[in-house]
Amino acid sequence: MYGKATETAIAAMSRLAEVWDGGETRLSATEIAESRGLQKPFVGKVLTTLAQANLVHGTRGPGGGFVLSRHPNEIKVYEVFQLFEREDNRDLCPFGGGICGVGVNCALHEKLVAVQDSVDDVLKRTSFESFRRAYQDDGLRPTQPDEVSEELPPRATFRAAHKRRGKP
Repeated sequence: MYGKATETAIAAMSRLAEVWDGGETRLSATEIAESRGLQKPFVGKVLTTLAQANLVHGTRGPGGGFVLSRHPNEIKVYEVFQLFEREDNRDLCPFGGGICGVGVNCALHEKLVAVQDSVDDVLKRTSFESFRRAYQDDGLRPTQPDEVSEELPPRATFRAAHKRRGKP
């Protein structure tokens, strides 16, 4: 559904929302990466993009780090999604070689439109306040890998499917 940069950006933003205290607490890229099990260089790159879009503010040096640029309630997940994902406005029908919406709809048309509308609705209505509230008010914490005693099945991901080389 979306790529690694988007997933990393949402993870970084959600971590900054969790510690939101009016902008006093700053986290380094390393702290964010370690708390989410992400690669530090990539988190740093994503945070730079988020700062350029004025979603976070970064300060260098001792006592520096990153903080959300506004209250978590004022930042929708869709803002992050838009920054890293291009909207796919192509009108090619996934069912066949035709143009979607021209002529009779394919067997999947209404279902695919409904799924896309639902995803858009969630992204546009959900703010990072959800993460702040879950962490600060409800005491929820992400499960760390060393806290799991049994082997778990692969986690569900919302990343776009990877294409295999030489395969359609």
